[in-house]
Amino acid sequence: MITDKITDPGALSPLTLAFVGDTVFDLLVRGSLVCEANRPVKDLHRAASEKVCASSQAAYIKNLLPYLTEQENEIFRRGRNANPSGHPKNQSAGDYHYATGFECLLGWLYLRGDEERIKEIFALITEAEDEKDKD
Repeated sequence: MITDKITDPGALSPLTLAFVGDTVFDLLVRGSLVCEANRPVKDLHRAASEKVCASSQAAYIKNLLPYLTEQENEIFRRGRNANPSGHPKNQSAGDYHYATGFECLLGWLYLRGDEERIKEIFALITEAEDEKDKD
């Protein structure tokens, strides 16, 4: 983790964890897209937007659920059951709640300093995306 300040991620609200997790996932997606190929920023932005939207994040976490530990599942559920002030008009409430749970999990892992687990989760997402592209 970049900051030296230590905090107990378990003491933070699910929406605070999701706030951090949103950025963690966005950075992972952007980094992977840039490493795939050098392309115009407009194309990079479009590709990133498709992967970080609530519906995509909801699909990712639904596929990941069997691979999560009991504790990770609990953190996900805390985020999924949080009461955000609303959801984007172009996303379903269900997808938005699942996406919030996904982001909550990533924020929790990041603030714990568990970057290896974040990499494992992102690798599972990438593998599933690659398989989907083959079909």
